[in-house]
Amino acid sequence: MSAQPDHTPAAPYAPAPGAPAELLVQLRADRRAERWVPAFEREWTAALEESRQTFSLNTPYEVVHVWQARLVSAPRSTRSPLPAMTRAGFVDMAELRGRRRR
Repeated sequence: MSAQPDHTPAAPYAPAPGAPAELLVQLRADRRAERWVPAFEREWTAALEESRQTFSLNTPYEVVHVWQARLVSAPRSTRSPLPAMTRAGFVDMAELRGRRRR
């Protein structure tokens, strides 16, 4: 028998219930809103769909955590060290999640 859990470990902390809406307000107020809002909405929609299929909130939590970090760190950084960039200039989260599962 293995003592390993048969599920994905939980995110480090659960964001507040209103965090996605607050984040969207902040993104809309940012100078990069034209690119960032559609990108966030795409990732959020995909995360919710994955959550419905897996019965796990980890993916929506990850999306909120990543976008919060982007918003905080964006003024300090203009380039990402990761090669898997979308046309909007963001890392494709679906690709990253796929890499982790392989």
